Amino acid sequence: MRDTMVDPQVQADEEKEELSLRPQRLSQFIGQPELKKQLAIFLKAAKKRRQPLEHILFYGPPGLGKTTLSGLLAKEMGVNLRVTSGPALERAGDLASILTSLEEGDIFFIDEIHRLHKTVEETLYPAMEDFRLDMILGKGPTARTLRLDLNRFTLIGATTRIGLLSSPMRDRFGFIQRINFYTVEDLEKIIERSAKILGIEIAPEGAWEIARRARGTPRVANRLLHRVRDFAEVEGEGKITLPVAKAALSLLEVDDWGLTEADRMLLRALAEKHAGGPIGLETMAATISEDIGTIEDVYEPYLLQIGFLKRTPRGRVLTRLAYEALSMVVPAKFQQEALILDS
Repeated sequence: MRDTMVDPQVQADEEKEELSLRPQRLSQFIGQPELKKQLAIFLKAAKKRRQPLEHILFYGPPGLGKTTLSGLLAKEMGVNLRVTSGPALERAGDLASILTSLEEGDIFFIDEIHRLHKTVEETLYPAMEDFRLDMILGKGPTARTLRLDLNRFTLIGATTRIGLLSSPMRDRFGFIQRINFYTVEDLEKIIERSAKILGIEIAPEGAWEIARRARGTPRVANRLLHRVRDFAEVEGEGKITLPVAKAALSLLEVDDWGLTEADRMLLRALAEKHAGGPIGLETMAATISEDIGTIEDVYEPYLLQIGFLKRTPRGRVLTRLAYEALSMVVPAKFQQEALILDS
């Protein structure tokens, strides 16, 4: 059901705040130290040669900074950034209108690049390799090919499901990098920086409490910070302390593991209705009435990361740790496995 109580002005203000929380330089980007080092070298090399960056592909769970990094690279190179998404490019003509408008060295960012239409993807191949665009005008015997030369540009693709990207597309990227979940320490720094920008006082303990429940994701950390700030201003004294953070997160139903009610519903359904698995993805989706893509892209990555789920050839399996976290009786099969491991 659509929430009719959301004030459009409040939503717009929050979106502006979210944009203001993004770093303005690569040096301000917190986390992903190895990736930052690599990108810094690529930037210096490209500037030294006075050439655009090579095409880049970022992949990993949502909310980890793929779009932010693309914007930072554009700023560091001093070029324009054009942003779109795979589903938005429905026809080759849509792609052509963007590519022909790019200036020398511009960065073209495509989010959800794995969802590009096949014809659009094939049109993109010569543009990435030879910086030219081949357009077919007309149909049948009178059809002719028009070749357009393009300015040299950098394509940055972002995807949460790199396995769905075709091999010809992957092979055309000069740099492919996974973006990993963030440590609690890095998330704490991000929260403290965001709180300073938002003008809210936060104690180190409060920042740590939010960080450890943020699922290793900066987007989640900033979203929780907004809600805890609201709680601190209404129920507290305007400062995010440890008790205030705990009370606010409890109200939001975010537990010590960072699990929401939706996560717990999935885990309980697997435990109670399917004896902990193994269970196929389609069966899991049908059990909780959720989209398969949502389970794969939103729920599973973090549950796999913290060891609550395992992927096996026969399907998804709940782990002993998940039963213990949900305060459920651990099935005998897990106890037998533990005895075997101990022996």
